[in-house]
Amino acid sequence: MPTDAPKSAIELVMERLRKQDATTSSEPTPLTEGQKLAIAAARQHYEANVAEAEILYRSTLAVTLDRGARQQLDANHRRDLARFASARDRKIAAVRQGEPTA
Repeated sequence: MPTDAPKSAIELVMERLRKQDATTSSEPTPLTEGQKLAIAAARQHYEANVAEAEILYRSTLAVTLDRGARQQLDANHRRDLARFASARDRKIAAVRQGEPTA
């Protein structure tokens, strides 16, 4: 009589991930100075965009009294922040992979 209980979905996924890691395990390559500078520039550009968006958001929010308009401002601000973060992450990933960035 087998004593193996059925595996849960988490256990099955973990097994697949372990197999995938075993087949694709590669040592991470160290970043060059140029890559480090490009990543730092991407992060600095992101921080500048966020600071600018934050200033504009707060100044517009201060003079907006309508609840619906404030909610729209909030939604736009969150969308802008997400877009900035996405662009930053894409640039950093491209630099890490050695692709030229614009």
